[in-house]
Amino acid sequence: MNRFVKLSAIAVAVAMTAACTRIETGEVGLRVGFDKQVKNEELLPGSFNQVLIGDVLTFPVKEVAVKVDDLSPQAKDNSTMKDFDVTVIYNINPTQIAEIYNTKNKSFHAVHNGDTYLMYNYIFNATRNAVYKSARKYEALEMGDNRAAIEQEVKELVSKTLADEKLENTITITQVLVRQVIPADSVVQSANDLVRAKNELKQKEVEVKTAKMEAERMQALSNQGSQSIAYMNAQAALNISEGIKNGKVQTIVVPSNMTGLMINK
Repeated sequence: MNRFVKLSAIAVAVAMTAACTRIETGEVGLRVGFDKQVKNEELLPGSFNQVLIGDVLTFPVKEVAVKVDDLSPQAKDNSTMKDFDVTVIYNINPTQIAEIYNTKNKSFHAVHNGDTYLMYNYIFNATRNAVYKSARKYEALEMGDNRAAIEQEVKELVSKTLADEKLENTITITQVLVRQVIPADSVVQSANDLVRAKNELKQKEVEVKTAKMEAERMQALSNQGSQSIAYMNAQAALNISEGIKNGKVQTIVVPSNMTGLMINK
């Protein structure tokens, strides 16, 4: 009999353990009574809570990541981006879980693998709107170089949206990360064409400059050649005059009829 009682007690203990759920680190729980009413008292991490009668809802509150992918915002130049992906990370004040869940529209939340992510859908839509607003400040090809500025602007815009919902002390946006920015194919092609045209123009300018410098060099050489010939002619005439004066050469007189007369000196 005693053995039966012990076995029964063990079976009950196992059953009770199986009928309990533990609130994990980074989560907060809320009890749902048998009447389906959600209690206003938060269940803290590490606590075990029976679910034999009623149920327990769990809510991640730390470093919740919202991925907003495949956006196509319009840039300042009126082109549409091919792809824009961003992630927003937020934390929730653990003491405000019951109030948020019981007072906010249930469509604001998302459920995944048994956990309820409070305000996930709300932040998703707020992030999407913030991206489309921020993107209008930048040319399509400038967005990649301005990721940090866009991240800061999106963070501020989403935080303002939460403040308008009276959630500034409840939800904190800790980080915004722009993961991918891809301009439209037509914009990339136009940019490549422009770069190619600029390179071709630069090459032509170099060719023209080179040709001009070569022409100037040839002109300088021509001028130097003319001056050299004139100098040599003058030097030759001087040498002949000196020779005649010193009696070292014969003077050749060439009249207009080209008849030469030899005069000995």
